[in-house]
Amino acid sequence: MFGTMTNNNTGNTAAAPSEKDALMRRIDQASFAMDDVLLYLDTHPTDQEALKYYHYVAGLRKEALETWQTQYGPLLVDSVKNTDRWTWVTEKWPWEGEV
Repeated sequence: MFGTMTNNNTGNTAAAPSEKDALMRRIDQASFAMDDVLLYLDTHPTDQEALKYYHYVAGLRKEALETWQTQYGPLLVDSVKNTDRWTWVTEKWPWEGEV
């Protein structure tokens, strides 16, 4: 997406986030947006725009989670698809650093 990013217009540059980091950011953003609109829908259950937005961000989140699982393994315990062995704890967790 971006070759480099500049830090506060000081000319300092850092490498762009890795594809893995960018995907995790998409998951975080979609999850936040979904949680936010769910809170709104709790008090405005008939708002059709909010309901459409919920389905939109839920789809984005689902797609990003499926991409993560395909590339890096399950991120959520209910995402384990392997039928011959339990793979939930066989790889490093996302917060443990690179695999």
